[in-house]
Amino acid sequence: MTRIDGRAADELRTVEIIPNWQKHAEGSALISVGDTRVLCAASIIDGVPAFLAGTGKGWMTAEYAMLPRATHSRSDRESARGKVGGRTHEIQRLIGRSLRAVVDLQVLGERTLYIDCDVLQADGGTRCASITGAYVAAALAFRRLQNIGVLRAAPFKTEVAAISVGKVNGETLLDLCYQEDSHAETDANIVMTGSGAFVETQATAEGAPFTKAELDTMLQLASAGIQQLFAAQQAAISNIYG
Repeated sequence: MTRIDGRAADELRTVEIIPNWQKHAEGSALISVGDTRVLCAASIIDGVPAFLAGTGKGWMTAEYAMLPRATHSRSDRESARGKVGGRTHEIQRLIGRSLRAVVDLQVLGERTLYIDCDVLQADGGTRCASITGAYVAAALAFRRLQNIGVLRAAPFKTEVAAISVGKVNGETLLDLCYQEDSHAETDANIVMTGSGAFVETQATAEGAPFTKAELDTMLQLASAGIQQLFAAQQAAISNIYG
């Protein structure tokens, strides 16, 4: 099949990561994946939640939000509604889990890293872009604290990134845009570490159930795409620290 934007089935959308996009955050990154754009900012403060006090371990947590005109029609800010929706809560927890999976919280010490992911423009894959950009923002924040002697070492043990994959019109495709995602028979979000381990494999059949062979194909395609995301992450960090 011919994809909407002319890409091959195993081809990522154009990925651009601009490091330190925000002036005041300890680390930040503006990530663009096709027409999806997410601003990720990392803030580090002293202190941890009560359940970690006195353990010597740090904590990482995330907040995710979509700007009112990130999509085709305006949506209310969740803060105006007075509560966070179920989808937002799920994505926030996923971002936090993904980062904590690759961080040595003992090295971070009793500090909390907050990651704020704000979707400026959405065209599919916002949670995946958020995780991929959040890693860069956090890595830059950690490096800054190392340089001023606050951290003795980088807490990250390896990288983490995420990509979508799915079956559309019977064909397995990498990195779905919104129009592809909205017509997918199967939709999956894959989060992987630099060591090749999985943080999350979330695959859902919207129509007919998928087979194990089809799942294996999706995982292989996602793994190859994530390797390219790792390269983009490292290039963005190298632009600042060499």
